[in-house]
Amino acid sequence: MDTRQWRDTIAAAQAGDRQALDDLVAGWLPLVYNIVGRALNGHADVDDVVQETMLRAVDNLGSLRDPDSFRSWLVAIAMRQIRDRARRRTAPAPLEEAAASDAADFAELTVLRLQLEGQRREVAEAVRWLDDEDRQLLSLWWLEVAGELTRRELAAAAGISRQHAAVRVQRLKERVETARGIVRALDGACPELRELTGRWNGRPDSVWRKRLARHIRGCGYCGDTREAVVPAERLLVGIVLVPLPVGFTLSLAFGGKTAAVAAGAASVGWSAKAMAALTQPFVAVTAGVTIVAGGAYVVVQTPEDPPPRAAASSPTAASTARPPAAPSPSATPSLSPSPSPSVTQRKVELYGTVVDAVDTAPDPNARPAALPRRPESGITSSWGAKAVMQHRGETVTLNGRGYVLVRWQIAPQDRSGGLTMPTWTGLKGRLFHVASGGGRRMDDATGPDTTGMGGPDTGYTVLPNGAQQMWQNEYFYLDGSVALTVNERGASYGLTVFPSSWEAADKDVNHGPPQGAIRYGLVRDNGKDTAPVPQYVTRTTPADPATVPQRSRV
Repeated sequence: MDTRQWRDTIAAAQAGDRQALDDLVAGWLPLVYNIVGRALNGHADVDDVVQETMLRAVDNLGSLRDPDSFRSWLVAIAMRQIRDRARRRTAPAPLEEAAASDAADFAELTVLRLQLEGQRREVAEAVRWLDDEDRQLLSLWWLEVAGELTRRELAAAAGISRQHAAVRVQRLKERVETARGIVRALDGACPELRELTGRWNGRPDSVWRKRLARHIRGCGYCGDTREAVVPAERLLVGIVLVPLPVGFTLSLAFGGKTAAVAAGAASVGWSAKAMAALTQPFVAVTAGVTIVAGGAYVVVQTPEDPPPRAAASSPTAASTARPPAAPSPSATPSLSPSPSPSVTQRKVELYGTVVDAVDTAPDPNARPAALPRRPESGITSSWGAKAVMQHRGETVTLNGRGYVLVRWQIAPQDRSGGLTMPTWTGLKGRLFHVASGGGRRMDDATGPDTTGMGGPDTGYTVLPNGAQQMWQNEYFYLDGSVALTVNERGASYGLTVFPSSWEAADKDVNHGPPQGAIRYGLVRDNGKDTAPVPQYVTRTTPADPATVPQRSRV
């Protein structure tokens, strides 16, 4: 992107034009968000570092003498804030800490929002396996390859010479390729790798990176890529910036400073006119970002909106051929004072709900509610009519429209302990948790002092905190496609998966098996799109399905 196209906007913002400042912040916020998000891989500190970067840029805009250097100046501020954040920490952050954020994993966000597949997905997910310093450089190199930065700007932001930058980038490429190999191997079905990772907690760290890399180098199965590996720099060309997530909020209300203190910034180069403009109540909508009183930016894109191929506010070559001129009708600011520093977002009907709490077992004699009947055209399974999955990493892919039965087989006599739940990944379409049957829950008594979860002689299988207690038979309704994976790790269990029908589910919850029925079943389906979805479900395809967070977002 040529920063010169923004020269007039920058100059107007420096002179106190509030609309120009809003255009400038909205236009460049995605670039900063991508740099910080990728450098920290979605760590909880991302929002704070982005906030501090943009606040410092706004506070010091008057000191920028050459508008043409705005991009390199802004990127340098972002990198300083990233490094300052690292220095403020009391101890070095281990690799797995930045990779363990379930709520905002930037690698997963990149894959989801940009709809990356194949080797491009591998590159995005490889970020999880890099150290902090490598991720910081990758955040710049990624944008260089995508055409958002020059090598000179990369070197300046990293605080090194161009020659040193060339050496470090080359080393980074080698580490990225190693990380890509790990992602690819974990997606495979190597039996030796399954055994190796049997005690791995699913979080990338430097120790496991070395172990897995060593295995791949000596493994004929994992080392056989089965297709030509395209260099990362070729895969990244043309990839746009990751759009800001829905609900992302940026407040530029002087970082908590009073108007009087903020006005003092005029003494260091910014005019009093500019500071006065910033203190005026103002509401505008620009490029999917709502700007509210006091300078707060809130993303208001709704879930129905398709994932954008390019964010309109992102400073890509296509979106910035011309600087923001007169705002479009949809982005025309309202000059009337805002009654409060907030924005009422559009109300939307979200698909599905997730019950992230343990169910209370219904009374054994309580008959279930009526099971709504949904349209059926049949379910196909990658395992055929019956999938028997008993080992970690085994996956069945389901397609079509209809009902699916998942039958639980817990084996505490084989290995008791903590249970890592199965996960539904790569969901396309809709998936609902419609009923539970089999005549019993797995914690129902099977003897004087035993349940389906174990007993004093064998030990007990323990669910993760907040996980629903499964029943012998769990029924789901699928309209689309999804993969179900056994994440056996610790406690031993298996799943048997059958394409089923409404009639079978209805009969099960009302009658149960002829022998051993303890209770009626439970109907969960309300017949609407707000019916429950399974826990541990995601539309993405993570390198390790065991890392899917419980609080599913679909």
